[in-house]
Amino acid sequence: MTSTAPINLDTALASFTETWSPRIVARMNDYDVRIAHTHGEHMWHSHADTDEFFLVLDGVFHIALRDGSGEESSVRLAKGDMYVVPQGVEHKPSAPDGASILMFEPAGTSTTGDHTGAAVPDHIDSTTGHVL
Repeated sequence: MTSTAPINLDTALASFTETWSPRIVARMNDYDVRIAHTHGEHMWHSHADTDEFFLVLDGVFHIALRDGSGEESSVRLAKGDMYVVPQGVEHKPSAPDGASILMFEPAGTSTTGDHTGAAVPDHIDSTTGHVL
């Protein structure tokens, strides 16, 4: 996936409607640059080997966090806000009213991370990203 043409993120986001199903818009070194529409809740998961970068392009996006002792906290991100979930931290993204986000993740990183136990809900696409 190499392109020399600029990518307009608004146009890219308008090209699909699925939520929690990221599209890979570029690759930088060994990282995917992904965009996604979000609505409702994702699922609790973590990524043992990588941090996860989120930038809110539109709407309001929440990330619930759970530390190793089970203590919960959360962050609220509005348009233009970014946040990095440290590797190994259990988190559950949500967007009650919908949001669009941009993520940086190592190529091949699953959207459901290292989840254990519960089945992946039907509204969540457990993927390593879809090429736009």
